[in-house]
Amino acid sequence: MPKFIEFPALENCNENGLLAMGGNLSRDTLVSAYSQGIFPWFNEGQSILWWSPDPRLVLFPDELKISRSLVKVIRRKEFRITANQAFAEVIDGCATRGLPADTTRASATWITTEMREAYIELSSSGYAHSIETWNGDQLVGGLYGIALGKVFFGESMFSRASNASKVALWGLVQWLKHHEFELIDCQISNDHLLSLGAREIPRQNFIAALKGVDIQKSPANFASGFDEYIESIDSV
Repeated sequence: MPKFIEFPALENCNENGLLAMGGNLSRDTLVSAYSQGIFPWFNEGQSILWWSPDPRLVLFPDELKISRSLVKVIRRKEFRITANQAFAEVIDGCATRGLPADTTRASATWITTEMREAYIELSSSGYAHSIETWNGDQLVGGLYGIALGKVFFGESMFSRASNASKVALWGLVQWLKHHEFELIDCQISNDHLLSLGAREIPRQNFIAALKGVDIQKSPANFASGFDEYIESIDSV
């Protein structure tokens, strides 16, 4: 069972939300960090940096905004949506997002080798999860994050086809609503997520939403029944 590791008080964050540096990316450290509203973000060659920005960008599942064009894509079932079928491939897609098509994950700096290995371990432990979108047998988009309590901590998404990552997010939101999740942590504000309905809330409000999180109780079988449930949705 995970051991709880306490981080410094969030009052110690600087104006950008940087709280601490150093440590490790073990399962216990990561799940403890997320449960306290903290996440790692650093580049290759840097010490591990731990962040808790104020305000915090979140997406409440009922507030997802989808355009008319995206509604048509979903209704036509242009993509097949799955969960936890290609976690490593999704994290590699996120690592090379926005880089030339022939860029290998090893040469990307967005997600370091250390980060990749740590989150794959979290996936094996039942804490981290991926949502994939497929065109036939080709992976064309997806996202990954961590589920604790009734909060999904989104980490990154990628798309190799128009709307593929948005469809993955739509699928995730439907699943989280089905299981009565309260919010998705989006970490730091950006125009793309704001356009999809995410909004900033004070850090103290975000931390309050984590009060019920118990790192000993990750959602059991998070992806069980996902494909069938998403396929059964007949209205958007």
